[in-house]
Amino acid sequence: MSALVNYDEVEVGTALPAQSFPVTRATLVQYAGASGDFNPIHWNEAVATAVGLPNVIGHGMFTMAEAIRVVTDWVGDPGSVVEYGVRFTKPVVVPNDGVGALIEVSAKVAAKLDDRRVRVDLLATSAGEKVLGMSRAVVQLS
Repeated sequence: MSALVNYDEVEVGTALPAQSFPVTRATLVQYAGASGDFNPIHWNEAVATAVGLPNVIGHGMFTMAEAIRVVTDWVGDPGSVVEYGVRFTKPVVVPNDGVGALIEVSAKVAAKLDDRRVRVDLLATSAGEKVLGMSRAVVQLS
């Protein structure tokens, strides 16, 4: 598979379609099973609050994975992402209220690079707080 987006048709400033990703306690338990990260701050409210967190928090790697979906959905091929990095700035707080939390992600093409690659900058927020900083991906386009 290769990128569905053509380098020649992309301009700096091009906005990718924004997406929102719901997160519930059940989502976190499923992710723990898949990732092997069973740290109780991701599912046990008593432990999370005992260590000074406001509530159960989402796994950082889960948050990072949800955010990059905006890019992989846009480009059409997850293998087109050749670099991706973030800084974790705030946790995604996931209350046990049946609703959970929402990770809202927007992205834009920030630079056109050599070899038909672009840098995409992402903005990920939850409850009005920026949860990922310096969130950037380099994507190989067709």
